[in-house]
Amino acid sequence: MIGSVTSKQTIVVLTGATGGLGSALAVSLSKLGVVLILSGRDHQKLEQLNQQLGGQHHCIAGDLSTHNGRQALTAYCQQFSGGIDALINNAASNHFGPLQEMSETAITHMLTTNLLVPVELTRCLLPSLRKRDKAQIINIGSAFSRLGFPGFSVYSACKFGLRGFTEALRRELADTNITVRLFAPRTIKTAMNDANVMAMNDALGNHSDSVEQVAKQFVSFFQHPQRSEQFLGWPERFFGWLNSINSRWVDQGIAAKLPIIQRYWSGEKI
Repeated sequence: MIGSVTSKQTIVVLTGATGGLGSALAVSLSKLGVVLILSGRDHQKLEQLNQQLGGQHHCIAGDLSTHNGRQALTAYCQQFSGGIDALINNAASNHFGPLQEMSETAITHMLTTNLLVPVELTRCLLPSLRKRDKAQIINIGSAFSRLGFPGFSVYSACKFGLRGFTEALRRELADTNITVRLFAPRTIKTAMNDANVMAMNDALGNHSDSVEQVAKQFVSFFQHPQRSEQFLGWPERFFGWLNSINSRWVDQGIAAKLPIIQRYWSGEKI
């Protein structure tokens, strides 16, 4: 099948393809006519998704948190002699709760999945991206990429780091064919956000988006590579901006909500 891909077709690597958002992104991107390299841990789920999309895409199963998993995906992409057009670093993991109650294993897993993997995978795939006249790297961030939130200390750290990596690499590659960008949704209705998270958001009056809504906005972002970053949702965008201006104001607002947040991370209300 690799031999059947023409140089004019847009080839996109999508990690975390079988997750809630990943699947929605795959559907939307497939409708654009791009050729997807679908990456995930479960080969059967990847194949099922590919068949849902018409069977014209590529599936490469592996654990990207391992060196071997990243090398397998890199080697697969190298078979496209003309290179690849885009890397979408979408794979992610989350945990809601106080830092003191998190295990070292859970912390390491989040740091690896949310930060190390996109950094390392980007490094590995840069040679393939350089082969195209124009290419892009899109890192999937979060509202927490610029707004740290109680109960998400490690996740916020990862997403802050991913935003910093995106910004620095964009400037590092400014004289190349590659643009590096950040797409940052607010809370999405997926399995990654458990019942406690969704109940807390309801109690706080926070809004959540469906994967279809987010995927629709992503397609517009994907088609306009001049945009360096996009944060979704109001008032999340406002508070993210305000946090960068004077974090003390945001500290005070969140502190007033802390008792509610603590009740939900304990599972008291579920």
